[in-house]
Amino acid sequence: MFVSVLDMFKVGIGPSSSHTMGPMVAAARFLDLMRASPFDFAGVRASLHGSLAFTGVGHATDRATILGLAGFTPDGYDAEAADSALEEIRATGTIHPDGLGPLTFRPAIDLVFDYDRKLPGHTNGMLLAATDEQGDVTLSQVYYSIGGGFVMTEEELAAGKATEEEGPAIPFPFQSAAEMLEMAAQSGKSIAAMKRENEAARVGRGVMTQGTERVWQVMSDCIDRGLDAGGQLPGGLNVRRRAQAIHQALLAERGQNLAPPHTINDWIAVYAMAVNEENAAGGQVVTAPTNGAAGVMPAVIRYYLDHVPGASSARVEEFLLTAAAIGGLIKYNASISGAEAGCQAEVGSAAAMAAAGLCAVLGGSPAQIENAAEIALEHHLGMTCDPVRGLVQVPCIERNGLGAIKAVAAAGLALRGDGTHLVPLDACIETMRQTGADMSEKYKETALGGLAVNIPNC
Repeated sequence: MFVSVLDMFKVGIGPSSSHTMGPMVAAARFLDLMRASPFDFAGVRASLHGSLAFTGVGHATDRATILGLAGFTPDGYDAEAADSALEEIRATGTIHPDGLGPLTFRPAIDLVFDYDRKLPGHTNGMLLAATDEQGDVTLSQVYYSIGGGFVMTEEELAAGKATEEEGPAIPFPFQSAAEMLEMAAQSGKSIAAMKRENEAARVGRGVMTQGTERVWQVMSDCIDRGLDAGGQLPGGLNVRRRAQAIHQALLAERGQNLAPPHTINDWIAVYAMAVNEENAAGGQVVTAPTNGAAGVMPAVIRYYLDHVPGASSARVEEFLLTAAAIGGLIKYNASISGAEAGCQAEVGSAAAMAAAGLCAVLGGSPAQIENAAEIALEHHLGMTCDPVRGLVQVPCIERNGLGAIKAVAAAGLALRGDGTHLVPLDACIETMRQTGADMSEKYKETALGGLAVNIPNC
């Protein structure tokens, strides 16, 4: 099993990796499919299904799909150019993707939110189609946005996990935490060291190093932007940004020696909230492993660098590699998608990954790292995804703050032990998978249950 650290942590845009980035990626893939086709096309259509339909407006899925079909991608997203393109598309009913345009695409007609039909493979399904001059469909493809910005076609999803094994052999192909610990014991290597060798075999060490440096830079910049920004978040809930005011209060208290010891939790939380306020505003974030949980990892890394004596930025790569190893196990054996398994799969996974990363850079053994991940995930089990008005704001922003605090606590508890514990990480991951399968659909990013229906949102 191999999921690259650069796939687990992808630079993109808010507010959702599954509902914003995924549809944009799917649209880009469909454009490539059209370019490779022998047919001539005159127009395109799209329909959104399941969770993509129910919370698509709040998650900007419509906007992402339109822009994706126009040739925009998450990694190279230009907000100003996107706004201009959207205005032109809505005015003219035409898109101009490179190598294909002009193509008829009238968003009000050709982009359909299908609330009645859920596609069979995954709740985040979308159907893209290309038409000829007569309006007949001559090419179509079903895509599933499976969480964290990962996208699969209908055929790829049916092929299952075999697709993850494509590529050169990796030296440490662990598919479970038990195998990971066994390989670490036999090789004498840390989890990060094994992950680093796997990355070298698949993507190249230089590419990996440059990629992880950029990932942390984008994460760090996102924290700083969030701490500096005020005002209200878009979407109609009139949620005000809080990170700036909290951060200013914390800075004012710093030199007065008046703050109680638990104030460190406020620092951890405000870093996470800053990121998720940026995400809610449609800013640039990193999937970690998703946009909805994007604040947990950066907050814990910033806590480590700015508040832990002896911390070193040279160990951020170790943090990210360790976290990616844990995230890969969760993705492979359960889910990182809120629409598939609730928020336990998003903030829960992020907390487990962050706890593992922090434990590693604080000197934890592989067994302690596995214990840290298990503690963090275990205490998110059963958490639902119930965004008010379908926006990634309430309860998502604060939830990231609490997830980061739990991650730090989990790492601390694990480091107080020797790695021996009752519940294996593998059992916890399987429990999360089963809980997600049993969870009512209304609690899985549809905004049909929980806080989403008990909080006035209009």
